Amino acid sequence: MKFNVSSELGYYFNSPGTLILNIHALKSQHQQILGESFFVEPWFYFEELISVGADNRFVRVNVTEPSPLKLRYQATVENSFDVINCADLYEVQVKDMDALVLSYLNPSRYCQSDKLYRLANNMFGYIDNAFEKVLALTEWIHNNVEYLSGSTNSQTSAYDTVTEQAGVCRDFAHLGIALCRALTIPARYFTGYSYKLSPPDFHACFEAYLGGRWVIFDPTKLAPLNGLVKIATGRDAADTAIASIFGDVRFDSISVNCEFAGTGFEPHFYTDSSSQALSYL
Repeated sequence: MKFNVSSELGYYFNSPGTLILNIHALKSQHQQILGESFFVEPWFYFEELISVGADNRFVRVNVTEPSPLKLRYQATVENSFDVINCADLYEVQVKDMDALVLSYLNPSRYCQSDKLYRLANNMFGYIDNAFEKVLALTEWIHNNVEYLSGSTNSQTSAYDTVTEQAGVCRDFAHLGIALCRALTIPARYFTGYSYKLSPPDFHACFEAYLGGRWVIFDPTKLAPLNGLVKIATGRDAADTAIASIFGDVRFDSISVNCEFAGTGFEPHFYTDSSSQALSYL
């Protein structure tokens, strides 16, 4: 499927500083960039960096003097996903996991799975089928955590979300990841552009490692699972921050858009009777 994505961010640098952005669509076997552009106004030197192991694309902008700054990214992306029979999504044993997957079992800054072990196993540990187990915890988050803009901040963790029972997509994803890891299911953070997300913004969800594949889940249910354009994956939001700011900088504005560039889009969501899951590689 083909999507047109764009984002524009505005800052004001009160002094020289550095900005690292993570807004470029990921390049992968299942996601091709047909065309893209990136503008910095006024112009300052920038360079693209690729993260080790994850292939996330970062842009580092070096601002040498006090200045307003506008950054614009546009791309046409063609992506695909594998449709998998849910019955085939077994729970992979730790002894059989690839070394690159093992790090996604560990607690991380925002996903303290070690603190949620008892909760996760008491509520979901009895479910035999791995996909149904992750789907059940995703449904529990959706039904028990209120989506409430402005209710959390950059310090909010999965443990905080359980106790406060409110958050935004970032917090929903962190909680899903932490519960999966507590159940010995590797899980990672997914950030991207999202078709039909209202209001338009960058979106966060998560992927669970089932049957040897990374399978997408979104506890917010705010956008179709087949309308995602991947930007990055990581252990949690600390690995995939949209912007990392170094210096005396003020954030001014943001605009994000994702449009389907085809016809006949049929949104895909999971239900209790789902027999097919989606994997973005």
